[in-house]
Amino acid sequence: MDTITYYVCLPLGMLMKGCWMLVKDYGLAILLFTLATKIVLLPVSIWIQKNSIQMVKLQPEINNLKVKYQGQSDLIAEEQMKLFKREHYHPMLSIIPLVLQILLLLGVVHIIYHPLTFLFGASEGTIEALAAHLDISTANNSFQLKIVEAFQDGTLNAGTAVDGVSAATMARLSSKVGAFDLKFLGMNLSVVPTTTWGWYTLIPILAGASSWIMCHTQNLSNVLQHEQGAANKYGIMILSVALSLYLGLGVPVGIAIYWIASNLLSIAQMYLLNLAINPKKYVDYEALEKSREALEKMKAFGAEDKKSEEYKANRQREKADLKRFKHIVNKHVVFYSEKSGFYKYYKDLIAELLRRSNLSVHYITNDPKDVIFEVAKDEPRIKPYYVSLKKTATLMMLIETDMFVMTTPDLNKYYLKRSFIKSDIEYVYVPHDMMSVHMSFREGALDAFDTIFCTGPHVEREVRATEKVYELKEKTLVQFGYPLADMLETEGTKANAEKQDTGVKEILIAPSWQEDNLLDSCIDGIIEALYADGNHITVRPHPEYAKRFGSALDDLIQRYKDYDESKLTFELNFSANKSIYSSDVLITDWSGVATEFCFATKRPAVFVNTKMKCPNPNYTKIDLTPVEISLRNEIGVAIEKDEVHKLPEILQNLSDNAEHYKKVIEDTHQNMIFNHGSAAKVGADYILRSLANKKTQKR
Repeated sequence: MDTITYYVCLPLGMLMKGCWMLVKDYGLAILLFTLATKIVLLPVSIWIQKNSIQMVKLQPEINNLKVKYQGQSDLIAEEQMKLFKREHYHPMLSIIPLVLQILLLLGVVHIIYHPLTFLFGASEGTIEALAAHLDISTANNSFQLKIVEAFQDGTLNAGTAVDGVSAATMARLSSKVGAFDLKFLGMNLSVVPTTTWGWYTLIPILAGASSWIMCHTQNLSNVLQHEQGAANKYGIMILSVALSLYLGLGVPVGIAIYWIASNLLSIAQMYLLNLAINPKKYVDYEALEKSREALEKMKAFGAEDKKSEEYKANRQREKADLKRFKHIVNKHVVFYSEKSGFYKYYKDLIAELLRRSNLSVHYITNDPKDVIFEVAKDEPRIKPYYVSLKKTATLMMLIETDMFVMTTPDLNKYYLKRSFIKSDIEYVYVPHDMMSVHMSFREGALDAFDTIFCTGPHVEREVRATEKVYELKEKTLVQFGYPLADMLETEGTKANAEKQDTGVKEILIAPSWQEDNLLDSCIDGIIEALYADGNHITVRPHPEYAKRFGSALDDLIQRYKDYDESKLTFELNFSANKSIYSSDVLITDWSGVATEFCFATKRPAVFVNTKMKCPNPNYTKIDLTPVEISLRNEIGVAIEKDEVHKLPEILQNLSDNAEHYKKVIEDTHQNMIFNHGSAAKVGADYILRSLANKKTQKR
């Protein structure tokens, strides 16, 4: 006998036989059997109830992860698995009810089709002999039911001689099977509705109705199902009702009776479990609702209207750009940018490459409005391509070039992978800030790069120390610098010369986007402290904050829409840097913009001690103090969040000591950053030299 018979049907058959012997009515036995299986499996149901509650309890954190890491499905999945591991949650448990239902259904189907085996204990040889005598194929699912009918209509009886079956066995079966009543409420439980129709047609309708009622009540009251999306809820409902109709039409009535009873008992069991283990005692539904609202706002903000002409035009444009990119052979260097604001990190480097060579620069951007498209109009050797993030992930795996330059870390960790086609591409990381790389990036964020352009000695030390601790292959480190700082310093010097003393202090608030950043924690207190003091305040959110938490940013701007624009403005053009070098002081948290501002203007910053921006909790494995920490009380002053009301006097103190801070900032800048004024030239020289070496090696 097969596995199903041994591991499912035999114990279930024994249970069914016990129920039948107890009530001597096959229909009631099926109902009793259904109840008995619910009782036997009650411990599993309790386990699933607790697991479901745990899942819903975790849902606010999961929703917040989706908001925090919008668009980064790999990272969301990784963080979610960490969350499950922390809480000892088993996501696969959610399929246990389905598996059990399928096993039980298969068992019941087999039992009802095989009453001679499970109710009357007939041997396999006896059953095959009876089938052969009646010329019934054992391949037919209902062959045992036909044998039962033969006993009941007199075709088989105690006096019938059957080869291979003793007279005693025939007498015993004739006595038991002949008295076996397959009717229940006027229905023959062995009948398949599609073979009889008539009022048997009610059976599939009742089966479908019971399934709809069960799904409807679960959508309302099941702790986990209630939190599912509409597509999930109604998808399951449609599938369940369709399956019930199919069962009701195509299998014996007895199986449909079991299915109807099982559905209705599942409803009763759900409400009893909700009373015994009330989800409201364990789940913070207020936090859940807030997280759900944040997730919905995030999805709504900036969502593409797939019916809009702009969306359609961008899709056509992307298709054309991809075709053009793929058809160009011998692409020596490709730059990649997530959005328009990142061009500034490449600007001087690309200009040097074009000035010093006849190289064509291929520039992939995920932003259809990237400034690079305007730049390329005046420089034919810049070849820009719009490719959406989704398509970029695929393109990068298939790309062929000699060198790939990017400011995006985490290569090969999430959706951006090294090429599967060309293994010797040199992947170059270009910095987009002057901060540390062992604390401000996730662990292993730069491991897959071949070459790192280092802003200063601190990055060199951090990369080499990381390689030693994690036993990594040594990368090529280029003493690069930070061209943007050079540009800002030039603009800052010019702005200082042109700056007129109007008596109005220009204050720039430029936070990062991590948890507990200024915009989420104390922005109202900062504005309240400074607005009435005759200052002009510019709030410049981090581009990632605008991308991920656009609805929250909209709410903030709306909150201050009636304030005097001459005293408070929000700067949302992230490709412009005017506010950075025109401000008298910067207020930030853990943003890398602090060094850009201080080094460009030689003016100090105020650092508010929000929750530390620390994507790598294991940064202490590298025995080096990150510059984010060491600089806070050197190039400015650090304060606590509950001290923002003191900002007017703190700013006055910084102003009174402006010359002191200017000297400290100049010295720090000189010692911290490579190649002042010539970083782009150094970077371009490395790229051209490396490409020349690759060309020589090919020859």
